[in-house]
Amino acid sequence: MSTLADPDTPFAVVDRNRLSGNLTRLRERLEPRGVILRPHVKTAKSVDIARLAFGGGPGPITVSTVAEAEAFADAGFTDITYAVGIDPHKLPRIRALNERGVTVRVVLDSATQAEAVARNRVPALIEVDCDGHRAGVAADSPQLIELGKILADQDCLQGVLLHAGESYYASSPSALAAAAANERDVAVQAANALRAAGLDAPIVSVGSTPTAHADVDLTGVTEVRAGTYVFFDLFMAGLGICTIEDLALSVVVTVTGHHSTKEQVFTDGGWTAISYDRSTSSQAVDQGYGLVLALDGTPIPGLLMTDASQEHGVLAMREGELPDLPIGTRVRILPNHACSMADQHQRYAVVETGTDVTTTWPRIQGW
Repeated sequence: MSTLADPDTPFAVVDRNRLSGNLTRLRERLEPRGVILRPHVKTAKSVDIARLAFGGGPGPITVSTVAEAEAFADAGFTDITYAVGIDPHKLPRIRALNERGVTVRVVLDSATQAEAVARNRVPALIEVDCDGHRAGVAADSPQLIELGKILADQDCLQGVLLHAGESYYASSPSALAAAAANERDVAVQAANALRAAGLDAPIVSVGSTPTAHADVDLTGVTEVRAGTYVFFDLFMAGLGICTIEDLALSVVVTVTGHHSTKEQVFTDGGWTAISYDRSTSSQAVDQGYGLVLALDGTPIPGLLMTDASQEHGVLAMREGELPDLPIGTRVRILPNHACSMADQHQRYAVVETGTDVTTTWPRIQGW
């Protein structure tokens, strides 16, 4: 058995106990509401973590790349939603998976996409916009019915999909609940519009980590998607969705130098290891590029990562004196955005208590 003191830094670490707690929390929240949880595996990109979400086996998942769909299909997952607007050029890969007996449905919001999908006989969801954040058609738009008919002509229509992107800017529990309720209402409105036009809409899919944790009624919704919840991050903590003690992902870096007059510590973990995400800068508490823990996971009060270049990280105190961190000292950085931090790494070192590494989990990469 190795420890966190053994591998070359930087590398990613998952706290299995925190991970398990996060998985259980959302599952137990949604089960009484009678909806399917379809985890978005883009955050962890790990078959091992996805299996833990379902008690050790496969289950319904959401992916963000065709490479993820292919890897999870190879691992026995057979119910997959590819939740990025479909590029028709990728349809042969999607069709090949469906011909293997794996259901991979795609997402679209244009006639060009719908016609290509129909020609390839691939199942699809129509993306509906509920808050002007990104893609999708309006729930009351004639385009919704037009797309539905194109897909239904080839038995490809499976329902609607929404993502309440504006929920990431909710500043209070009431604002978050309002975003979640709006997401639900628009989803149900769109599904009912298709049904009123004589079209089937069996799947009504909503989701984001913030709205999945909002306390709202989900009547009319069939499934919820969420991804960041497996690890959580400082941005989610800033929204009040979790606490810093829930964060299950970090990156181990090593102290490589000091700047005494600037009261700075340098590490070997720059933006290639941590990411360049500064999302908490828009919140009440700016966490820099991430908070700093001791190697055993104990927080170092006031210390954060304040700057990053490609392979260099800079640590400094929010206020007060720097702790003694000699060259060679290893610390852990908590992420602003778990998806961005995880995406920099090929595998996770897994710990349960202390610094002993119990196993490693590979990550899926590429597109």
